[in-house]
Amino acid sequence: MTRTIAVIVGSLRKDSFTRKVARAVEEHAPSLTFTHIAIGDLPHYNQDLDPDNAPAAWTTFRDAVRGVDGVLFATPEYNRSVPGVLKNAIDVGSRPYGKSVYATKPGAVISVSPGALGAFGANHHLRQSLVFLDMPILAQPEMYVNNAGKAFDEHGKVIDEGLKSLLAKFGAAFTAWVEQHPKK
Repeated sequence: MTRTIAVIVGSLRKDSFTRKVARAVEEHAPSLTFTHIAIGDLPHYNQDLDPDNAPAAWTTFRDAVRGVDGVLFATPEYNRSVPGVLKNAIDVGSRPYGKSVYATKPGAVISVSPGALGAFGANHHLRQSLVFLDMPILAQPEMYVNNAGKAFDEHGKVIDEGLKSLLAKFGAAFTAWVEQHPKK
């Protein structure tokens, strides 16, 4: 049974390290189907508009996430937290209250940084929000990618052996995690 996974990347940069790592996960989870859901054009969440005057972009986003079997979140770290665009996507998908598109979907978090800490702060801050959304989140292996600027060749392929090993473990664990949860 094929499982479809939404990939939500918190970096909007075209040549984003975070996006490269998210795509590299796909190579290590071949039994899953991945669909990237763009978040850059989502209007900021405003409860005054919901539900009667919800922007079309909110509805499109919610429908896309509602239709998947799990979610892979990939985030850089901005000021020890997630980028505002990612937090907005979480808010848009979790509202109106009681109608979250995330509830009970298995998920996983990857954090990516060109620095030494692997966006540890963003990873854990994101996990706090996802627990409230009633998402079962893969605990192990944790996926903190540091020194991301040195992990890829000029074509975007992973060249760092440590990252290759972590991606293989993570891809297998995430696949097993998704398969443990009932298909919606």
